[in-house]
Amino acid sequence: MKIKGIIFDMDNTLFDFVEAKMIACTEVVGFLGTGDPEELFGYFRRKKHGFENPENIRDYMVDNDIQPLEKYEQCIHIYETRKLRHIILYPRVKETLEELKKMGLLLGIVTDASSHNARKRLERLGIGKLMHSLTAHDMTGTKKPSPEPFIYALKTMGLSPGEVIFVGDSLRRDIAPSKKLGMLTAYAAYGDRNSAADRVTGMERPDHTINDFAEILGMVLELGEDERI
Repeated sequence: MKIKGIIFDMDNTLFDFVEAKMIACTEVVGFLGTGDPEELFGYFRRKKHGFENPENIRDYMVDNDIQPLEKYEQCIHIYETRKLRHIILYPRVKETLEELKKMGLLLGIVTDASSHNARKRLERLGIGKLMHSLTAHDMTGTKKPSPEPFIYALKTMGLSPGEVIFVGDSLRRDIAPSKKLGMLTAYAAYGDRNSAADRVTGMERPDHTINDFAEILGMVLELGEDERI
């Protein structure tokens, strides 16, 4: 079956989101005048509120007896603005996306971020208009590795699994579920900053592993003229 589209994970596949969050945590701690950025970042890694929820900052302040709590609202502002400001595309991402679009491929995103946050990031990076489809967790009520976000994305693009390449940095949340649905998979090893739990043994291996975003172009070309639009 011909490849007609490529779906990407967003955070840490298109840009280093962990680094942007770490910088934001550092600036929050600097504003508070006490604490440890690594410890604050660790609060976001817990499952209590989720990786995006600023309530993690409140918990950090309470647990470390950082007063006054009135500073919390200012901390949220600092965290959100600095995080967005420091999101930077990996090398050759925009150029590669533009080239893929010129080839006639439909481009989409499946992310666990909210649609509001996802659109802000894509707009900030100047790549939102290159995307035919955006699937965020509030659109399906589920997060990866549930199959629903992937199925939703395919429907919005009007494509079947065999017509799509999925590119993501998580073996457990990106590669395994998309491959199980029948998509061709590309593991973005360059962006994998996940925990060991995301690299459990016995997981389906990706069809391709890429160490640079631009390698996707080579993948598409290797499929041959008869497998592309």
